[in-house]
Amino acid sequence: MAEQITILVSTMTGTAELVAEEIADALAAKGEEAEILMMDDLDTDILSISSAYIICTSTYGQGDIPDNGQAFVDNLSIAAPDLSGIKYGVFALGDLTYNQTFCNAGNLFDAAFTKYGAVRVGEIMRHDASSGELPEDQAGEWAEEWLERLKAA
Repeated sequence: MAEQITILVSTMTGTAELVAEEIADALAAKGEEAEILMMDDLDTDILSISSAYIICTSTYGQGDIPDNGQAFVDNLSIAAPDLSGIKYGVFALGDLTYNQTFCNAGNLFDAAFTKYGAVRVGEIMRHDASSGELPEDQAGEWAEEWLERLKAA
């Protein structure tokens, strides 16, 4: 595949980073290398149309983006880059017992990327912490399906 896959991670406790590692492993098993980047101090100029992105984020507080991802989203709104040509997916972590804000950080990233012209591949994966399933266990299967959709897009 011609596109580089970059996994952007926004997390408070490290769970989203574990999920990103599982996604990268699943992509590697399919012959695709993925780079994992924590959003800490990450500038929006890393976004390139030669790459596809997976945003792996938890949600905390009142439906907030984790601290290390908030600056990235703020920088997107300041830079207002043309993201047309960029394809991305979202793996969002949340807890359905907080129904009003369930996986809201994933929704906020999705809205920001869409606002500037990026095209989401597939549906947002919303993992429910109260389901009893570990997000790492769902990450591989989701990544394989996402990759197939990316190749078809």
